[in-house]
Amino acid sequence: MINRQEYLCQNPQRLDTFLAEAIGQTRSQIAQLIKKSAVEVDGKSVIRPGVKLKGGEKIVVTFPEVKETDNGIKDFESEVAWADDVEIIYEDEDVLVINKPSGVTVHPAPSVKEPTLVDWLKHKGIRLSTISGEERHGIVHRLDKGTSGAMVIAKTNEAHEFLSEQLQDKSMGRYYIAVIEPPLKEEMTFVESNIGRSSHNRLKMACGLEHGKYAKTLFRHLALSQDEKLELIACKLFTGRTHQIRVHLESFNRHIVGDHIYALQPRQESSERILLHAYILYFIHPVSKNRMIFMADFDTYMKKYIENKFDMENINEIIDSDNIVHSFNTLS
Repeated sequence: MINRQEYLCQNPQRLDTFLAEAIGQTRSQIAQLIKKSAVEVDGKSVIRPGVKLKGGEKIVVTFPEVKETDNGIKDFESEVAWADDVEIIYEDEDVLVINKPSGVTVHPAPSVKEPTLVDWLKHKGIRLSTISGEERHGIVHRLDKGTSGAMVIAKTNEAHEFLSEQLQDKSMGRYYIAVIEPPLKEEMTFVESNIGRSSHNRLKMACGLEHGKYAKTLFRHLALSQDEKLELIACKLFTGRTHQIRVHLESFNRHIVGDHIYALQPRQESSERILLHAYILYFIHPVSKNRMIFMADFDTYMKKYIENKFDMENINEIIDSDNIVHSFNTLS
């Protein structure tokens, strides 16, 4: 069965930039699709990633089929580009902690046609909880498609319920690291503002809406880039709303490099992916009741980007997990 997906471009921008955000893949991955004549703009096949869109065009992408082996199991290793990029950080009989790659959707949905993290988990034969339904087996919390980093997967229903309770009482959480522009004005920036779906753009969330849900984020300065135009920051979420970090940054005219939905205009800095990473994950183990903390390394792209833009002499010390956790505890 051919998998064709339609997208509507609303604003002027490059074709590869638009599709990278719409599909949640890197621009290099999009370029490969375009070069394989898998993309049409208003009914015409295009082969150049840099085609300029004026706004209003209908883009159709024909995704390559994921082949199945004789026993009906999707052959991830040969057909799914990111299959080998999912890092298992920790595993026992009750939980699994992974480092999710950027560009991977967490669970199936009506609008999702490509393989997801749940598909990968099933393909690996990993035991998963079932209380969230067939499409979300094992998924306690999610990360946006473009966001990379630490996630915990529940293997049993008991573990799932225990971890879900921690999401509610905030004994489980994450610290994120991002590259933003322009830099923060203060060492620490607190944002409390309701978040809801934007009435102007269905892809975006917005702050200060009466129908929105309460949201609270703490941003902390880590380091300035060599030219002092970019900043490496850490973020702590006190709530878990869709696009919370991105929309709270936009509320005071900051944005994450590579974010093509909430980015300032004109974009001054480009990136193949949004530079947002769930760096540290902590929770209480559902069986041992020990407090556990895990750190997920940056992928090669984000690591090289930071190395190119920042003075690396003190960065490793600055992003030490103990240092980040301690600094937030001190400031908050």
